Amino acid sequence: MDRVEVKGAVIPKIGFGTFQLDADVARARVREALEVGYRHIDTAQMYKNEEAVGAGLRDGGVPRDEIFLTTKVWPDRFADGDLQRSAEESLERLKLDYVDLLLLHWPNPEISLSETIGALNDVRKRGLAKHIGISNFNVALIREAVAASEAPLVTNQVEYHPWLSQDPVRQELARHGMSLTAYCPLGQGKLLEEPVIQRLAQAYGKEPGQVVLRWHYQQPDVIAIPRTSKAERVRSNLDIFDFELSEAEMSEISGLARSDGRIINPANLAPAWDNAA
Repeated sequence: MDRVEVKGAVIPKIGFGTFQLDADVARARVREALEVGYRHIDTAQMYKNEEAVGAGLRDGGVPRDEIFLTTKVWPDRFADGDLQRSAEESLERLKLDYVDLLLLHWPNPEISLSETIGALNDVRKRGLAKHIGISNFNVALIREAVAASEAPLVTNQVEYHPWLSQDPVRQELARHGMSLTAYCPLGQGKLLEEPVIQRLAQAYGKEPGQVVLRWHYQQPDVIAIPRTSKAERVRSNLDIFDFELSEAEMSEISGLARSDGRIINPANLAPAWDNAA
């Protein structure tokens, strides 16, 4: 599987997300994901399943140095000192010595971003995380975070799929040599009924979700982390390497972007998004 090389991090382009998976399901699906070839697993403190994800990693039997594991700090732990303790607590739940990537889950305007980024850098210096990054940051916050960080920030994890272009964010990330990690890469399944997606799926003998994940995969700066609770989807979401979309087909899918395409927009967490159709 191809990987994105960004600022010292080597990140598999297709990962397995674990949002909203309870403990037993998370453990089973992570083990199955490793068995069928995933090497990038994504979790977060807020998901309440780090312990189960860690167990799934051990069940899978894959050497630790072959796995890229991401977790995220919830905004209520962003203060200096508290953020470091939260990272230690995540590692205790995961039963690991380090994570490959630690992200700030959402921005928190009530705590100085420079303080939070400083604490995030400290986690990296202490070897608790090999790499650091951000999530759900808009253009202005990306700039502020990059300016405040001694260590490179490797990614911004945001909602991204054919209905939501994210062009301003992608352009800003490109300026800083950062990658985009796409959550909800299938638009929570809602966009799979689009005629364009249906037609291409039929043409290639693939499932609609595989067409969309192939669209993500062919974008060099994009990493996608589809989530599923279904064992059969764990395998099928990775079965995207036996066909290739043409430039025209890629453009056609990108052309599905619309002004109301955003799905995840919590009023108590979201920053002022950068509009792009």
